Amino acid sequence: MERYVFIALAVICAALLGYIIALKVQMRSVRRELHLNLDPSYDRQLSLSLFDPSLNSLAAEINRSLDHQRRLKRDAVRAENNLRQSVSDIAHDLRTPMTVINGNLQLLSQEKNLSSQGSEYLATCREKADKLKDMADTFFELSVLESDDTAAEIRQVNLAKVLMQFLADSEAAIRLHGLEPQIVFPEKTVFIRADEQMLTRMLGNVLNNIIKYARDSFRLEIAESAEQCTISFSNPVRAGEMPDTELMFERSYRADASRSGGSAGLGLFIVRLLAEKQGARVAASAEENALTLTMTFPTKKADM
Repeated sequence: MERYVFIALAVICAALLGYIIALKVQMRSVRRELHLNLDPSYDRQLSLSLFDPSLNSLAAEINRSLDHQRRLKRDAVRAENNLRQSVSDIAHDLRTPMTVINGNLQLLSQEKNLSSQGSEYLATCREKADKLKDMADTFFELSVLESDDTAAEIRQVNLAKVLMQFLADSEAAIRLHGLEPQIVFPEKTVFIRADEQMLTRMLGNVLNNIIKYARDSFRLEIAESAEQCTISFSNPVRAGEMPDTELMFERSYRADASRSGGSAGLGLFIVRLLAEKQGARVAASAEENALTLTMTFPTKKADM
């Protein structure tokens, strides 16, 4: 009798062990399917044949949850695309009347019969119109960048040549704001892998940031290592005006949220987008009263 009981218990234990092993196999399958669903391109439900009714119910609930998440993602992507298109349309619609307004204000400034007070009002209007046009242009550029899937035209770029041409083109703005550039370039020619047009746009936005925060001077330096090259812009910052270096490249960040200074706060965010399109990196750091912005580019073609 005891022998039969032992055999029965052994059979039951073996059956339970087989059941547990089968459950573990099924759970691994569920985990694998859920992991695959993390990939946005994997648009499938859990395709499992589960022998346990409870697991079947669980799989059905998971599938319903996955369907709901996919709908939310599609709605979010659609809403973001619509928002980008709206921003692009608004910015585009603003550019034409702003061009007309600026042209008429320029013509008005040539009038000789304006009173001194009228001239002051006109100067204020021209200043604000210029800022508004710059904002519209920035929003339009951002909307184009975020919706444009065109790859950057990466080539070997003579970095010192591009930087010297950029400084020459920007000399008037630099002098106007009383800044003295300090330039430190290596003796040998440095080539980086970049899109020259995008690089120039990045430099322009960084210079605008320097003009906003710098005091008296800024330092431009090139540092080359084995496989990359770093362009550094450093400048003293007035006391109490040091921006948050961890947030500077985020969308619409402003160091002082209470006053925008007529800026949309998108310049460095655009720099980051342009860097990402070229396989480059941007960063910011602060030391005492000096702010440093760096752009790091590869110097060699990436291995395929």
